[in-house]
Amino acid sequence: MAKFCIRASLLLTALLAAGGPGKPKTYPEMNGRAGRILREKLPAPYEALKALHQPLGIPQPSDWLAEHKERGQLFADYRSGRVIRPTKRRRFINILPLGTFSPKQQEILKLTADYMHRFFGLDVNRLPRRGLRNVPPHAQRTHYGNRQLLTSWVRDRVLIPARRGDVLACLGFTATDLWPGRGWNFVYGEASLSDRVGVWSIARNGNPEASPEEYSLCLRRTLKTGVHETGHILTIRHCIAYRCVMNGSNHRDESDSAPLFLCPNCLAKLCWNTSQDPAARYRSLLEFFKEHKLEPERRRCEALLAQLGK
Repeated sequence: MAKFCIRASLLLTALLAAGGPGKPKTYPEMNGRAGRILREKLPAPYEALKALHQPLGIPQPSDWLAEHKERGQLFADYRSGRVIRPTKRRRFINILPLGTFSPKQQEILKLTADYMHRFFGLDVNRLPRRGLRNVPPHAQRTHYGNRQLLTSWVRDRVLIPARRGDVLACLGFTATDLWPGRGWNFVYGEASLSDRVGVWSIARNGNPEASPEEYSLCLRRTLKTGVHETGHILTIRHCIAYRCVMNGSNHRDESDSAPLFLCPNCLAKLCWNTSQDPAARYRSLLEFFKEHKLEPERRRCEALLAQLGK
């Protein structure tokens, strides 16, 4: 078995989705809950952004929402629920590199830490790399020629002990393939939301050494992984109403078509949770997109700032 979705200890989560190309039919035709999310009146800055965000298309047979029932999450429900929030004592996100990385992969991890800092408005620390020489036999295997690590061992023996009291989330990234146990060929990653930890492999994100195009593809995929799963740790559920970085995804094409941006509904949740100003946040993200020549994202960010009158 090999699914694109990420296994989670309490919640089955997935990497990012979006509708298909072109102008889709609106998903609310099939799901009244999604319609409620689209119609929900948001605070003024986020309400203004709705005009620039596309509703999610009707899912195709293999897409996430075709196979998983999702309730979505209203902004009002998020604010009134039990939400994991940063505090004065717990404001850090730690990224722990595990094993060896190529020079370009190391660079991408550094950029991911920078992007997550701008995205969440929280301090993100890149911890010293930890080697994988002393992995016990039961926690590794060779499968179709690939070395793989057992995700539960990484979670319990590496990440949870590394998560200090002042850490909101501890995220492990590795270039080694992962598998979660019997019956699975591989997973891209696994998260324990209750423990606020997760591990993800970039082994299948493409070869960033091959070409500038492959580098950009690997970078985008890794950025999406980091922000999507950390969004879940902050209690943001999968988005079922808009094209959004918090959509679920069943397969690579669905994930690759996803934006790097939050929809207005999810953005309102994040900014409320982390006390960010949306315009200041977009300006910081715009600097990142300009510096690293992510042109579609740069243009999108400029349009969102213009819509806010900034």
